[in-house]
Amino acid sequence: MIKTIIVDDESRARETIAEMLKLYCKNVMVIDQAVDVKSGLRSIKKYKPDLVLLDIKMPDGTGFDLVRQLDQANFKIIFITAFEEYAVKAFKFSALDYLLKPVHPEELVMAIEKVSNSLHAENLSSKINEFMTYMENLRNFGYGKKILLKTIDNVYVVDSDEIISVESEDSYSRFHLVGQENIIVSGSIKHYINLLKEHNFYRVHNTFMINPRHVKRYKRDESTCIMSDGSEVPISYRKREQLFNLFKKMG
Repeated sequence: MIKTIIVDDESRARETIAEMLKLYCKNVMVIDQAVDVKSGLRSIKKYKPDLVLLDIKMPDGTGFDLVRQLDQANFKIIFITAFEEYAVKAFKFSALDYLLKPVHPEELVMAIEKVSNSLHAENLSSKINEFMTYMENLRNFGYGKKILLKTIDNVYVVDSDEIISVESEDSYSRFHLVGQENIIVSGSIKHYINLLKEHNFYRVHNTFMINPRHVKRYKRDESTCIMSDGSEVPISYRKREQLFNLFKKMG
């Protein structure tokens, strides 16, 4: 059994995760729950878990503060956050995975499966150093234009200029890239709106965001855009005039 502690200041979130683990992850045993950094540290030292499901933002600090205060962390961590920007920091601390609130059962099960396959293989402290070095390299080589895309098996570092469009496929998003295979990641297009807005992407439809730099032609009468890869993207009625004005400013 994977001895697990849940650290989250929201009681409903803790209860929901605990119930999902009970229903879908029979190899997991929740041995304790904590409400903040202080109680989380106390619980970890007392029970010595295999896995900690760790919220990022809590009243007395962050999940990262908790990790820093441990003399040794020989357990796995899955960071849980409502804030997309914190996902990048979670990679620095070698989270095997991170989950966005509200946590979905399918994503939780996948994260637990990965943990159970490698509980004995890694020491968290060594992975912390590896990921901090990795993220430092990203900053040195133009991190501002880079986006991390996380699939089940890989973490892709993609230049935002190389993204042509993003297409929503139910609870997944498909990234169309220049000269590369598409990358499909978990999370609806809503998860990526704020991230991509910082790179001047524009949402033109419920199912599409586009990179205006890759628009080759705007077919105003047909409410579609022809992209640099030849694909045709639909434009919603509400977005037609906004997009037309955007292109006038660009041109």
